Amino acid sequence: MITIDLHTHTSHSHGQATVQEMFEAGCARGLLVHGFSEHSPRPSGYDYPKDYRDKLTRSFPDYVEQVRTLAATYTPERTVLLGLEMDWLPGQEPFIDATIHRYDYDYVIGGIHFLGTWGFDYTPDDWQGFSPEQTADIYVRYFESLRRMAASGMFDIAAHPDIIKIFSAAAFHDWLVTDKAKAVVRDALETMHTAGMAMEISSAGLRKPCKEIYPCPDIMRMAADIGLPVTFGSDAHCVNTIGWGFDTLADYARGFGYTRSVWMRRGERFERPF
Repeated sequence: MITIDLHTHTSHSHGQATVQEMFEAGCARGLLVHGFSEHSPRPSGYDYPKDYRDKLTRSFPDYVEQVRTLAATYTPERTVLLGLEMDWLPGQEPFIDATIHRYDYDYVIGGIHFLGTWGFDYTPDDWQGFSPEQTADIYVRYFESLRRMAASGMFDIAAHPDIIKIFSAAAFHDWLVTDKAKAVVRDALETMHTAGMAMEISSAGLRKPCKEIYPCPDIMRMAADIGLPVTFGSDAHCVNTIGWGFDTLADYARGFGYTRSVWMRRGERFERPF
């Protein structure tokens, strides 16, 4: 059984439940390590058509204080971690560095949701009309951004590594069998390994239009071959999805030879079997 969920969100962003409510739901699911990883504030210009950026920026100190208060009550049997899902935004490295050092986080997840200022995971309508060549170029840009994110040395975990497939899974798999795709993906994974990062295995994709785990089997095989450590995350935004699909994730990870996952607390890494 997976008892660690390092990727959860709250009502401080676009989640539907408070810190306390998410924690209680995690306890009910049998979690022993509960990592809160609220979205990071973003600089102006990086916005979705319907956004929570201003709300999150205002309430972020409250999020930190609430998680810290909850973490102060942890016991050896149940641990609460203060984390952050930081958007990787090339050209905004000073903003990123200031954000991740503003508080004493247990770990920082690097998430890619923007290519340039385009939030590519907002609506499938944005993907209509792309040619196969244009779609392939988007995939390349995404994994090159993932490589640069890892090379920055700012992050502990790479979130949902192939989220770029969210609205175009069939096209993504057609692209992924090409030599160019294999090279650019492997380069990103090897850079993550060199940087000491872990790769997230996420059940969120099962709830999204792509209807499959992040990352897909081909990427899992590459990661296992490289020896890249893994973490587990639900990317939960409500009490019903925390720890969601973790039995499926456990079977999936074991199929690629993984038997242990990692978690972090203030620079120290721990392992736990599942």
